[in-house]
Amino acid sequence: MRSSNRKKKRKWLRWVLLSVLVIMIGAGAYVFSIFQSLSSATDRMHQPIDREVSDKRPEAVKFNEQDPFSVLMLGVDEREGDAGRSDTIIVMTVNPAEQTTKLLSIPRDTLTEIVGRGTNDKINHAYAFGGVEMAMDTVENFLDIPIDYYVQVNMEGFQDIVDSVGGITVNNSFAFESGGYSFSEGQITLDGEEALAYSRMRYEDPNGDFGRQERQRQVIQAVIQEGADISSLWNFGNIFDALGSNIKTNLTFDQMVEIQGEYRAAASNIEQTSIETGSGQRIDGIYYYVVPEEELAAIQASLKEQLNL
Repeated sequence: MRSSNRKKKRKWLRWVLLSVLVIMIGAGAYVFSIFQSLSSATDRMHQPIDREVSDKRPEAVKFNEQDPFSVLMLGVDEREGDAGRSDTIIVMTVNPAEQTTKLLSIPRDTLTEIVGRGTNDKINHAYAFGGVEMAMDTVENFLDIPIDYYVQVNMEGFQDIVDSVGGITVNNSFAFESGGYSFSEGQITLDGEEALAYSRMRYEDPNGDFGRQERQRQVIQAVIQEGADISSLWNFGNIFDALGSNIKTNLTFDQMVEIQGEYRAAASNIEQTSIETGSGQRIDGIYYYVVPEEELAAIQASLKEQLNL
């Protein structure tokens, strides 16, 4: 009788071990599939640029030494027959020692020198005149800090990214209509097309471009939150495909892995700000947003402190 019980226990144990082994193999294959898809997406996203290390930085950033770094985030409307404008301009600075990530929004109409063109113009025109490189050089000169990397998002395709994470939820501060949609006040759920219309509304907002910047930051943060949800892993193929099709960056896959490993704590503490100390002025009949020199100097000093410069 005891022998029979021992055989049953061994048989049960074999089934348990076999089940665990099958689950482990399946999980391993799933993780490998995710890794392969992510690697493929980042390869499509990777677009190096012909730009030397900034003279505002003595040497290149070393992620393995946890150097603070900066990223220029551009939201670009790419339309047929037009180079496009970088209507969304956000500078992200990351300091792992302080465990802080700061997002600074720059108004698209900000008057500044367009580096490489020798003229003063709206800062968002830099991309139209000279692409990512001129945009990076111009923002770098404006803020007087090194701009190390860039991430460019195709805003027309951003709706695909929102849809790939199953939509997003944001807290809308007031009711309005835009792009054929009505957005009620309070917490609302948006699909891709709705999120694009929500983030683009400008003229009906009493805060103008600043209100639009706030909605853009809301949408970006909501996408990050939804994408980080464990349930999104089951839809990783669509997510990575949407990212690969609509995002360009000079960061490599290996660098992204290093950032994820070395800067994780800083990513949990995000501070969002915008330049709101300027004033709208008309110069030769054209509207510009002019930032006073003393206010700009204070912003520059804060960013330099964040980057340990």
